[in-house]
Amino acid sequence: MDKTPTNPNPSDNAAAKSGWVDRALNFIEVVGNRLPDPAVLFLALMVIIWVLSWLLSGGSFGTVHPATGEAIQVTNLLSGDELARFLSSMVTTFTGFAPLGVVLVAMLGVGVAEHSGFINAVLKKLLAVTPQMLLTPMLILVAIVSHTAVDAGYVLVIPLGGVIFYAAGRHPLAGIAAAFAGVSGGFSANFVPSAIDPLLQGFTQTAAQIVDPQVQVNPLNNWFFTSASCLLVTLLGWWLTDKVVEPRLKKVAIDGDEEDMPVMHGLGGREKKALYLALVVMAAGIVTLVAWMLPETSAMRDAQGQLASFSAPAMKSIVPLIFLLFVIPGVVFGYMAGTFKTSKDVIDAMSKTMSSMAYYIVMVFFCALFISEFARSGLGTLLSVEGGNLLAAMNLPGPVTIMGIILLVAFVNLFVGSASAKWALLAPIFVPMLMQIGFSPDLTQAAYRVGDSSTNIITPLMPYFPLVVVYCQRYVKSTGIGTLVSMMLPYSLVFLLCWSVFLVIYWSLGIPLGLQASYSYP
Repeated sequence: MDKTPTNPNPSDNAAAKSGWVDRALNFIEVVGNRLPDPAVLFLALMVIIWVLSWLLSGGSFGTVHPATGEAIQVTNLLSGDELARFLSSMVTTFTGFAPLGVVLVAMLGVGVAEHSGFINAVLKKLLAVTPQMLLTPMLILVAIVSHTAVDAGYVLVIPLGGVIFYAAGRHPLAGIAAAFAGVSGGFSANFVPSAIDPLLQGFTQTAAQIVDPQVQVNPLNNWFFTSASCLLVTLLGWWLTDKVVEPRLKKVAIDGDEEDMPVMHGLGGREKKALYLALVVMAAGIVTLVAWMLPETSAMRDAQGQLASFSAPAMKSIVPLIFLLFVIPGVVFGYMAGTFKTSKDVIDAMSKTMSSMAYYIVMVFFCALFISEFARSGLGTLLSVEGGNLLAAMNLPGPVTIMGIILLVAFVNLFVGSASAKWALLAPIFVPMLMQIGFSPDLTQAAYRVGDSSTNIITPLMPYFPLVVVYCQRYVKSTGIGTLVSMMLPYSLVFLLCWSVFLVIYWSLGIPLGLQASYSYP
């Protein structure tokens, strides 16, 4: 009898086994791409928020704001006063939307560096010394570390992920997905302290002092855990990119405009000299900046001598510094390599970059209005506090409670994107509650950070989500919300599950979460 398998290709068997996953992700992509254009979606969501605020504004929910002690009320956004406020503040709501300025200023500098050929030259050298098999983890690790500089990763590392993968002959959308997973999905996995640490610590300490006024929480109270999480997220992201996401993208054709595609030729002698000089200039700028920041009396420090606080000029200057550290070497490289002949070429490079951001600016207009109205309505606050109260009333065992907090935060993050805004609401509920059963504030904060990071990459309401869609459209014009969500969903689910289990095991083994004293609570 002929025992030859009907399907001799082992890869086909693997495909059959994972068929349900593929079908599920394809379904999500199809449904998501049938949604309206992101700009129209934000407009529709804003109208829905208006109607909900009108319907719920007369109700009394008996929910008390944990920070103020006042009853939470839903504001009727369709009242005459609120509509007048909406119209009179529309311009400032748009121009004051924080991601808008961050993206545009940073992209001016990055655009000069890109169109001069400086970024391509750096990437050629980087690819030459990076083994092909380590390209993905290298990109994810850089993406994770990038949010030390606040939002730099969104405007710098994510688009470069596409460029690096495209230059290496791999699908550029896989590079964008890997970088996005590191920058946003791994937001709380970093071995380099950043401004988010003291920001969250301030809310945690205030909440802990509700129970014990003497409690002091170290700003680096999660540092050991976030450092260990950096390795976890890198390994998970590496496996997901190479084994799950990129294989699905093989059937997605790259149909972007050829003139906008990054082209990687070998470096000529003139380009090599230009690259070395530009890198020397960049290094000199970094050394000068560090030397300026080091003295305790540096003007780049805050009143308490801190560099990492949000009030420190150093942190407020991150985006302008990115602009300078790219535009100056970019100009040097351009003139030395011959890609720039006159100053007009530099301005043309900036102009070309800004022209590619036109679609993003339109989306941001509607996104800014929606987020402002959602916050103004009070619906996000009501949703967060009611969910926290429900979890507290369930009185679950310790590990289950931790998992419950993570899942609740992950869900709320789909609607309220700001990490500080959510923790300002949830910390006064969770921290005192868990202190009563022996959980330290740093454990509760770590659980919050895991839940907050894991779903950043699948919510279209995250301010930078439309920008990532634009990055993808450079290579695949049909990319929509559904395409990006279906790409990022495996990262989100695996991060959420594995990172949660990792925290529970980490805590169960008694390993310190960070620079924090031991507390014994009643």
